[in-house]
Amino acid sequence: MSVETKCKHSKNIFLHASNNKALNKAAKKWGLRFGASQVVAGDTIKSAIKKVQELNEKGLICTLDHLGEFVSSRIEAIEATEYNVRTLEAMGSAGVNSNLSVKMTQLGLDIDRNFCVQNMCLILETAKKYNNFVRIDMEDHAHCQITLDILRELRETYDNVGTVIQSYLYRAEQDVKELKGIPLRLVKGAYQESPSVAYQEKEEVDKNYMRIIEEHLLSGSYTAIASHDHRIIADVKKFVQKHNIPRSQFEFQMLYGFRTDMQLSLAKEGYTMRVYIPFGNDWFGYFMRRLAERPQNIAFALKGFFSK
Repeated sequence: MSVETKCKHSKNIFLHASNNKALNKAAKKWGLRFGASQVVAGDTIKSAIKKVQELNEKGLICTLDHLGEFVSSRIEAIEATEYNVRTLEAMGSAGVNSNLSVKMTQLGLDIDRNFCVQNMCLILETAKKYNNFVRIDMEDHAHCQITLDILRELRETYDNVGTVIQSYLYRAEQDVKELKGIPLRLVKGAYQESPSVAYQEKEEVDKNYMRIIEEHLLSGSYTAIASHDHRIIADVKKFVQKHNIPRSQFEFQMLYGFRTDMQLSLAKEGYTMRVYIPFGNDWFGYFMRRLAERPQNIAFALKGFFSK
């Protein structure tokens, strides 16, 4: 078996595990073990705010994400909405430099669309009160179109909301063109998608990633480049310099716990560097997708587990 085949096989295993409800339920009881504590900033708002403060002091800005998705009841969705509201209030009270990221399936999207929109409005109203910004995370392809439809609806009232576009989807470039003027977080993508809707080879995903980054930057839109790939980052630096794109029009983003030296280096160079910080006890799906993304992450997690 080739190295490439082994990598694809391990990726599929972790992606399959990320959707396993039994494993997710068990993980909540385990707590942040098996290396997850290195990439998840605790299970409370207090622990997350503390981490944001530490990173702000180092010149890094942040985005908090209360982990959880695919809720099955209105009560769960209301609880998640209230938790996100409390997170925004806590950030405002602490005076930290951090946005908020939310998943609409956590807010009841699969239960009732209008119910989800109402919950989003409550969160956005709170964010507006604190002059803050909310990013709607993009989930799997099945939720892509409805997410963009709701985003457009919300943007009619709120200008403090944006979303994420995944470059492994064939539709990504067209979506970016249609979302000109809206702040976007551009990523490669972390779900297991069919060849009918998504590129399967890394080289194709990477090429499309640079295409959508360049498209959004050239349109004059605020662009968040979320990547740990030093080659992508180097290419973006060259591109913005060539086209005289001001640093105020874009930012680099990385996940909490990954490539911390590069995060600090970019901040020292004068680039806006945002750290995406997940927290909460519903960490299993997120952690499995991180392990699936890069084989190096598995060694990283095991190192953390055995060092405890």
